[in-house]
Amino acid sequence: MKHLKLWSVSLFFLLLLNSCSKDDDMPAPVIELSVTEKTIQTKIKEAVTITSRIAVGTAVKEEWHVGTQLISTSNTFNHVFEVAGNYKIYYQASNNYGTYKDSFDVKVEALVREGGANQYVTSLFEFVPAPGQFINKAPGNLVSAEGLVGKTGMVSLGAWGGYVVYGFDHSVPNKEGNDIDVIGNALTEWSEPGIIYVMVDDNGNGKPDDTWYELVGSEFGKTDGTYMRNYEVTYFRPETLDKDIAWTDNKGNTGFVKRNTFHKQAYFPEWITGSSYTLKGSWLKTKVDPSRPTYVVSLPYDWGYADNKTEASGGGKVDISNAVDTNGNKVNLKAIDFIKIQTGVLGDGGWLGEASTEVIGIKDMHFSVNTTNK
Repeated sequence: MKHLKLWSVSLFFLLLLNSCSKDDDMPAPVIELSVTEKTIQTKIKEAVTITSRIAVGTAVKEEWHVGTQLISTSNTFNHVFEVAGNYKIYYQASNNYGTYKDSFDVKVEALVREGGANQYVTSLFEFVPAPGQFINKAPGNLVSAEGLVGKTGMVSLGAWGGYVVYGFDHSVPNKEGNDIDVIGNALTEWSEPGIIYVMVDDNGNGKPDDTWYELVGSEFGKTDGTYMRNYEVTYFRPETLDKDIAWTDNKGNTGFVKRNTFHKQAYFPEWITGSSYTLKGSWLKTKVDPSRPTYVVSLPYDWGYADNKTEASGGGKVDISNAVDTNGNKVNLKAIDFIKIQTGVLGDGGWLGEASTEVIGIKDMHFSVNTTNK
C-alpha cells in the first residue's frame, strides 16, 4: 500500500512537469502584415486596407483600432477616413501565450478640387455684419453680399466683428507668393482693415464647417497693444431707431456704434433676432485719428489685411502660407476652399461713422481658364 501511494505521487508530478513543458513550448503569435511602411498617406473618402497573416500561433484574437475606436476583430482592417487629419492605427494579436502589437501613422489629406469655372468666389454661406451706418441697405445687406458671387460688387461688414463667408468652385492652391486677392476700397489715408481667415474642406461635404485658420498680417503676435486674439463684442438692439448701438466687450469695455446724420435707417441688422448678439475673433487697434474733425484719417497697417491699403499699394493680396491655427501655430495648407473676411477694428470716425471693412471682390490669383490649378 505504501509503494502504491509513492507511485501515485510520482505519477502526478511527472504529468504536471510534462504539462508545464508543453505550455512553455506553445508559441506567442507571430504576424505578417500586408503593409510594411509605418506611415500611410491617403485622402478622405479613400479606403485604407491592411490584412494580417498568422505565421505562428493558434487561437489568436485580433483587434484593429483607430485611436481608441475599435474598427475590426478580423484579419482585415478596412476603413474610410471621413475627415482630413493625422490618425493612428493600432493592431494587436494575442493568445494565451503572448501578444503581438504594431501601429501605423496615417496622414489623411483633403480633396483638392482642380479646375473651376470662375476666379472669383462662387458661393455665399454667411453674412453676419456688425451694426453700422450701411447696414440694412446697400452695401450692407444680403443682396450686396450676394453681389460678390462670381464677380465684383461691394459689401460692408459694419463695425468690429462683422463678417462674411464665401466659397470657391475649386480649391485655391498654395503657391509661391500671394494666392488670394481680397479687393477693397481703401484710400491712402483711410483704411478699414479686415482680418482674413481660410478653411480647407476637410470632410469633403462642400460646407464651411471645418477649421478656420487666420492669415496673419503685420501686427500678428505683437504685444504692444495693436493686436489681440479671442476678442468678443456683444451688440445690443436699441429701444428706438434713433438711438446709438451700445456694445460691451470681454475686456470690460463699453461703448457705442454712433448714428450720424447721413444714414437714417436702422443700424442694428434687422434680420438678427433677439435683443443682442456676440461676435468673436481677432482684434486690431484702430488707427482712426479724429483729432482734426474736418479731416479724419485712418492710416493703414503694413500688410496682410483686407480693405487696408489702396490697390496701387498692394491692396489685400494675401499668402495662404501665412495661415495659423487657434493657438497661433503655423500650419501648412496645400490649398483652401473657403474664405472669411471680418472687420478687425472698433473705430469711431466721428462724422464719417464707424470704421467698417468693405469688400469689392475676392479672387484666386492663380486661376486660368485654360489650365487646372495644380
